[in-house]
Amino acid sequence: MFSPIEEKNISRALISEYYAQFIEATDSDVLIIGSGPSGLVAGRLLAKEGYRVVIVERNNYLGGGMWIGGFLMNKATMRAPTDKMLKELNIPHKEMTKGLFVCDTAFFASRLIHSACEAGVTILSMTIVEDVIVKHKKVCGLVINSTPVTMLPKMITCLDPILLESKLVIDASGHDSVAVRLLSKRGLLTIKGMGALDVEVSEDLLVEKTGNLFPGLLAAGMSVSETYGLPRMGPTFGAMLLSGEKVAKLAMQELQGLSCQKAI
Repeated sequence: MFSPIEEKNISRALISEYYAQFIEATDSDVLIIGSGPSGLVAGRLLAKEGYRVVIVERNNYLGGGMWIGGFLMNKATMRAPTDKMLKELNIPHKEMTKGLFVCDTAFFASRLIHSACEAGVTILSMTIVEDVIVKHKKVCGLVINSTPVTMLPKMITCLDPILLESKLVIDASGHDSVAVRLLSKRGLLTIKGMGALDVEVSEDLLVEKTGNLFPGLLAAGMSVSETYGLPRMGPTFGAMLLSGEKVAKLAMQELQGLSCQKAI
């Protein structure tokens, strides 16, 4: 029934393809921290325009909090005008009240993941961000390591990290706000922490504040809320999608500007 195979060829296929991808990931146009909705949307849009995009994800699954929804219920809500993106990605949804839509989280997450991968985004899963690379007062890459390393006692492991360079970094790591907090520890940024819940205010503000935080660093999604102290929004994902869309457009503008400077 199946083709004949030598076991060593299975290993060779896995190793060669993985490390070929890893080598390519060391030099990209955009590094995105986190594969939640804002990170996936941003990665998809940038990759579709031909930019080399790498998403660094600490877990062994993609999608962040999209899979669960509120109170462990596998449904997600979004407000208009986000339904335009649901239609674009062919995600089935239902209008519950005027301007409020609900969809299945498995459909939601899998569509976003598929669309990002299909666009050409490279994913490094089970990978943590230990630090940022800062040169000439500009973020220009990430210091990464294997997630399992953080789970081992220090006495039996001391594994040096790997370095990834990029033209831009997008912090889409959600409440962790990884890059923002790393810069905050060094006094380069201030992080206020998320405020109390107010859905109507929070989603508009999150999209409005999405953008540049530091030379070479942009933020999207809940990293924006954590940085500016915006109200939390609870179990609704519309702002995540529009924040990812906005940060991708801003990143493209910066990348185009860098290309023009290099040409001159």
